[in-house]
Amino acid sequence: MTPPVPSASDLFEEAPCGLLVTALDGTILKVNATFCTWVGMPRETLVGATRMQDLFTMGGRIFHQTHWVPTLQMQGSLAEVKLELRHRDGHTVPMILNARRRKRAEGDFDEIAAFVAEDRNRYERELMNARKKADSLLAAELDTQGLLRDRALFAEQMVGIVSHDLRNPLSAILMGVQLLGRTESERSTRVLGHVRNSAERAQRLIKELLDFTQARIGSGLSVDLQPMDIHQVVEHTLEELMLAFPDRDISHVAHGQAQCTGDADRLAQLIGNLVSNAAAYGRAGTPIVVRSGIDDGVASLEVHNEGEPIPPEILANVFEPMVRGATGSNTVRSVGLGLFIVNEIAKAHGGEMAVASSAAQRTIFTLRFPAQMQREASPT
Repeated sequence: MTPPVPSASDLFEEAPCGLLVTALDGTILKVNATFCTWVGMPRETLVGATRMQDLFTMGGRIFHQTHWVPTLQMQGSLAEVKLELRHRDGHTVPMILNARRRKRAEGDFDEIAAFVAEDRNRYERELMNARKKADSLLAAELDTQGLLRDRALFAEQMVGIVSHDLRNPLSAILMGVQLLGRTESERSTRVLGHVRNSAERAQRLIKELLDFTQARIGSGLSVDLQPMDIHQVVEHTLEELMLAFPDRDISHVAHGQAQCTGDADRLAQLIGNLVSNAAAYGRAGTPIVVRSGIDDGVASLEVHNEGEPIPPEILANVFEPMVRGATGSNTVRSVGLGLFIVNEIAKAHGGEMAVASSAAQRTIFTLRFPAQMQREASPT
């Protein structure tokens, strides 16, 4: 005996999906009980009084006008469109909609099937969250790898510098000490001079390495900001540099006021690095001019030298560590930290370095920093 089956009317009303028939303008003409339950509205509120697009959110209404209607007109069907429909109490219900345009004797209608997509929506959110988490972990991993590469490069650079640049001066010191024990007085004096020069060079290299390490892995170079006369700092520094470079014409041009706040020792170090750089890469026999002054609350130091312009590819990265220029004789050797440290000293004073180099203007390194700074603003 064949069991009784639900009528077509019951199948329509109790189908596991929402079923609707609408006019071409979207007015709901027929709707099943399932859809009414999902949106929390009675049949009489929907049929003949509500358009399908009225149940959509604002984004859904825009989609209905720009995509839904044109697609049904051109293709006659629309499949698996995910939209949010407004429930009577105000919350939204995500649904997957399929629509087909039918031509019947009574006229043209749109038949729509709707499926609640809560589980799919939850799955998509979880998938999106998982993807964001994966992207975050990937970014963190890339940052870690970059940090490890930087540290490895830093360690490699330090090993190369120490093994190469400090080996020769320290060897000369040891050899000089041995010779002093068995040479005559005049020769001993000459050897002692070589020992002193080598020791001073080793001392400078070590100081640069310590400054470089502090700047790269610390909080920046430390400075002791005190009231000072910028012109006097330049004068005293140049007196020492003239002894170090007796064959170069080094002059000082002072302008504007002189009183400012700064670290005299660090500024002397900056001037020394810039003048040494000018002596190394400027044309032999040409003057080196250092200008200092304070105008409108800004202190400035400039070092001018004449020589071949710095090539653009070097100029763009001249304040980076390990960047070395080239001289015609190739007799100038450098660790490549001098200008990097100059830039760090400028930052520690709240200022900045600039460089201009051309055949017409020659090469000019310029430091500008606030003439008056709070002492607590300096790095510690």
